[in-house]
Amino acid sequence: MWSALADPNRRAILHLLLEGPRPVGELSEACDLSQPSTSKHLRVLREAGLVRVIPDAQRRLYALEPAPMAELDAWLAPYRRLWNSSLDALGRHLDAVDAEQHDGGPAQRRRSDEQKGTGKP
Repeated sequence: MWSALADPNRRAILHLLLEGPRPVGELSEACDLSQPSTSKHLRVLREAGLVRVIPDAQRRLYALEPAPMAELDAWLAPYRRLWNSSLDALGRHLDAVDAEQHDGGPAQRRRSDEQKGTGKP
């Protein structure tokens, strides 16, 4: 599955399929790829279990297969918690720095003193 997701064109195809099933021609046009190239990408995605084919009269529609994505999401969950806690800590730090600058904290006072020419560090 990872190798199938590594290609940006395949990720773009998956993103388009979030909106619903589409024929290869629509996917080709939206991704600015040739139809044979899009078909090759769809084959890789199909073999990875990420998309399925829905026969529709004379054409084939491609649809997102949600189960592998759910498995990937479950696998990523512990890492997401780690990232979120780190990003939350960064957000708190940036909020504190911003508040300090707007409330006349040390950084703001230092800039104000430099602008007045007092030269205080």
